[in-house]
Amino acid sequence: MLSRPSDSPRTPPTLRPSRPPAQRAPVAPGRIGAARLDRLNAAPPGAAEDALLACCGSRRWARLIAAHRPYPDLDALLAAGDEASYDLTAADLDEALAGEAVVGRLPAADGPGARAAHTALRAAHAEYQRRFGHVFVICLDGLHPAEMRDRVLAEIHARLDNEKDAERVQAAEELRRIARGRLARLIAGHPQVSGIKQVSGIKGFRPA
Repeated sequence: MLSRPSDSPRTPPTLRPSRPPAQRAPVAPGRIGAARLDRLNAAPPGAAEDALLACCGSRRWARLIAAHRPYPDLDALLAAGDEASYDLTAADLDEALAGEAVVGRLPAADGPGARAAHTALRAAHAEYQRRFGHVFVICLDGLHPAEMRDRVLAEIHARLDNEKDAERVQAAEELRRIARGRLARLIAGHPQVSGIKQVSGIKGFRPA
């Protein structure tokens, strides 16, 4: 769904953005990160794919990354994740979007107006789903939990003005960024908080 690098001989299709510069995700700390990457490299294909599906809900995405093991370091794994994300077909994107949680799974809000804000968010998301036919996805890396609700609400309202094809491109890019952050956290052993879906642990890949 996303375009190849600018030096590729293939011409990017209309409405598909050029590939952004690579973003460095958090580096897995020391021996724990190395050990978890080694375990991912050595895991049976099915177990590796199951762990990777927590990062992106496309089965083909997980298979592509599992098939290209072993990875010498985190950067190589993240690059493979980006490549698999750029290769998502329309059906793959639908599958990945179906695996994402709805906005009601955001951290609970406290304080005056929290209930009204939550109601507004659910209403906006319902309108988004009616217009585009899938859940809203956005990468939330770097945001404090208290900022997430307002950011998601503002982005939903902004993206409701998109044409359907343009929004599919935007959703695919957000999924790529979300998957990249989740891959880094999978290896680092941190909770998954790149998108709205949150995963506290991956079976078979807990830190020693």
